[in-house]
Amino acid sequence: MADNNYTPQDATPRASRLPLRELCLFGALLITIVGVYAAMGAAYSTRMLVEAACYAVLALGLTIQWGYAGQFNAGVMGFVALGGVSAMLFSVPVNDAFWNSQLPAELGKVLLYAIGATLLVVAATKLTRLGVPKRVRTVFAVLLAIVLYMVVISLLRDVTADIESQADFVGGLGLPPWLGWIFGGALAGVVGYFIGHVCLGLRSDYLAIATLGIAEIIKAFLKNSDWLTRGTATVSPLPWPTPGPAELGFTLSRAIYLSLTAVIIAGIFFLLHQAYHAPWGRMIRAIRDNEVSAAAMGKDINKRRLEIFVLGCILMGIGGGMLASFNSLFDPNGYLPLNHTFLVLVMVILGGPGNNLGTIFGAVAVYIIWIMSEPLALYLMDLAVAFGAFAFDWQAPANIDSRALQARVLVIGVLVTLVLRFAPKGLLPERVKYHD
Repeated sequence: MADNNYTPQDATPRASRLPLRELCLFGALLITIVGVYAAMGAAYSTRMLVEAACYAVLALGLTIQWGYAGQFNAGVMGFVALGGVSAMLFSVPVNDAFWNSQLPAELGKVLLYAIGATLLVVAATKLTRLGVPKRVRTVFAVLLAIVLYMVVISLLRDVTADIESQADFVGGLGLPPWLGWIFGGALAGVVGYFIGHVCLGLRSDYLAIATLGIAEIIKAFLKNSDWLTRGTATVSPLPWPTPGPAELGFTLSRAIYLSLTAVIIAGIFFLLHQAYHAPWGRMIRAIRDNEVSAAAMGKDINKRRLEIFVLGCILMGIGGGMLASFNSLFDPNGYLPLNHTFLVLVMVILGGPGNNLGTIFGAVAVYIIWIMSEPLALYLMDLAVAFGAFAFDWQAPANIDSRALQARVLVIGVLVTLVLRFAPKGLLPERVKYHD
């Protein structure tokens, strides 16, 4: 007689374990933070933590692309820059010299021409529906795009030259900075959507090359658009969404900004955690692990991959806006692949791709190492100089400070090497649930 209470052995989940590794790592990180506060002071250390929190948002965007879906995005810098320019355009005070002239109407006309030209090119790509041969359609669409591009660019140059000579640049909207963060995320998501349509069909290495090139294009556009961003002249100061140092002092104002970033990270973490354990998250991981099997089960591979890519870009745009507002400066030249792509990649590698908690740990830990490498290297160099002067009458080089600054690159390189050698899945790898 069958036992109705029988439970198959492989359907019984393992007993939950005490997260000793997580407790030890976060405990060590907390001790490190306390040590930094004791050595560097509250104002400096709080600033470091705020920047680390902003980088944590960027790292969460990358970890869902790379960890959830296996998409290697080497163009994080471009989406960070889009978030930064959005925060600037929304929060900077209104430029009356621009808005009280005919320049907005002229710029609006050019933008309408650009939209019309885009629609014409898109319509040209649909000529095959009217019986036009595909090769003829392609040649016609390309030639039309080139001609219309030259016309629109010529009109835009005339208007932007007038803007730069009469109003310096368009200025901002004078709105709360957090609106710029939201718009920055939306803008990054829209750009990511169009990039995804073109690039997500590529293999991982080609996708990395494509996104890297697109990030450089975005940076070049922002750097050379003086009418929009003031280019190399930079835009400063950018207002904060919280009371600034002028009202509360450096330490307290930065602590409040840190609290705001912590709340944002907690909200993002909660939403990503729920999505990861939902059927949508399981489907994304199934596509990552075995795309052929997922397609055989009727899953829309391209649509799901595009969803995760856009979601990651949105988080990068939000993080870029938060970082630009906190630094109170928008400088297109300040966006560097080393600082805004490679460093985020190291954070995800150290924490563990696909593990949201590990990514947050990696972001804070790597940023502390990145920032503290310079003063520690300078301290060690000063000790070496003092010993050399005492024992060998050795004279220190004049550029010792800049050499100490470059030590952070060596430290990060050694860190990546050690992690890839001894913990290739990260210090907190993605936790896969098994059944006994």
